Amino acid sequence: MDPLTPNTDLYNVTYQAHDYQGMPYRYLGRSGLQGPAIGLGTWKFGFPDTGDGARIDPEGAAAIMDRACELGVMFWDTANRYNAASGNSERLIGRWLADNPQRRRDVVLATKTHGGMDGWTPNHAGLSRLQIIESVKASLERLQTDYLDVLWFHRFDENVPLEESLETVEDLVSQGTVRYLAVSNFSAAQLGECLRISETLSRRTRPIAVQNRFDPLNGESLPGVLDLCAREGVSFVPYSPLAQGLLTERYLDPDKVGPGDRLFDEGTFSGIGEDKLAAVRRLGELARDWEVKVSTLTLAYILTLDGMGTQIPSSSSVAQLEDNAAAGTLELTDEQLGALKEIFVR
Repeated sequence: MDPLTPNTDLYNVTYQAHDYQGMPYRYLGRSGLQGPAIGLGTWKFGFPDTGDGARIDPEGAAAIMDRACELGVMFWDTANRYNAASGNSERLIGRWLADNPQRRRDVVLATKTHGGMDGWTPNHAGLSRLQIIESVKASLERLQTDYLDVLWFHRFDENVPLEESLETVEDLVSQGTVRYLAVSNFSAAQLGECLRISETLSRRTRPIAVQNRFDPLNGESLPGVLDLCAREGVSFVPYSPLAQGLLTERYLDPDKVGPGDRLFDEGTFSGIGEDKLAAVRRLGELARDWEVKVSTLTLAYILTLDGMGTQIPSSSSVAQLEDNAAAGTLELTDEQLGALKEIFVR
């Protein structure tokens, strides 16, 4: 964007918007930052031919990000360790931003810090002041941007005073390098401690969101966090909301599951119990009756839960992205919600 040159495409821009490209937005926690109902998880982005464990190559990732802009899917979630501690997911997002610099402000960009990156010493991991600052610097270089909209603490660090970590974030926010803090894989007790300490510092250190594992078939990996989020005004942003793909059409017929399917490739599909497979089949029947995709229906249901923020399902293709994005505008009736609650644990 060139602030000195008139842009007729931006004449008469809406005074205040509540959606983008038809995608509704919602506030993240008690902050003024808004994110789309459906965002994009990018852990699959990378260079599969290098052995980084990614599933989407640069061309596929670029196509997904292009389409995400058209659909209003503008919260992009990554981490420095995606994939194989390579930083490759960040690099692909950075390539896209370099090719589309005028879209940077449109994207709510979030990455993470904690796990070992860019070196082998103990100081290359954790939530020390040194590590957080150096990690953010490296992420910004890979992402080819000069600020992060959201910085997640990827894990709780029991070996570093939380005050040190939060004070470091406060400095980064005051410098304009980071806009907001969020946390990931925090228990209810850890989140509560973070909120308590932030009250003694400043609003700049109060997490606006928590990213924990959750799907409505299995519930929370760390119980009690969603309820705490609803009470304290923190947005719950679940990862793996589709149970690693189980809550999609792909697994409705177990006999057709095979190589290329994530749960099969990871060796976990055989361990899924018949009760859960039956629940997935029942969900598939409802989706068919209501003429909607299983993934769309699942995400729409999750969005109705108290405390829920932006959803960040990953997408292996543009078609998957489109199915996920459709959940942002799907309104479920009371009757439909009742039927879904009989299937899901939450």
